[in-house]
Amino acid sequence: MSKPDIAFFSDLETIVQDRIKNPSDGSYTAKLAAAGTKRIAQKLGEEGVELALAATAGDREEVIDEAADLVYHLIVLLADQGLSLADIANRLELRHSGRNS
Repeated sequence: MSKPDIAFFSDLETIVQDRIKNPSDGSYTAKLAAAGTKRIAQKLGEEGVELALAATAGDREEVIDEAADLVYHLIVLLADQGLSLADIANRLELRHSGRNS
């Protein structure tokens, strides 16, 4: 199996933003966004708990699935808030650069 390109996160952000701006009846992303911030946040929280439980159970495939769900819902929440993964990466980089290593 080849190593996936992490740049897909950027592609996914673009897809999510497009589905929010141009909703269609069959789009889960559009339905979730239309439900509002509270529902998006609830889904993000649920996925976080499911990921933690999967990790505790030691089920590698379930951890991957739940982590994917968590990242997806994080991207939706960030888009809902007018933010992106780049904003998060910038903050993490800033925090890291402030360390006295």
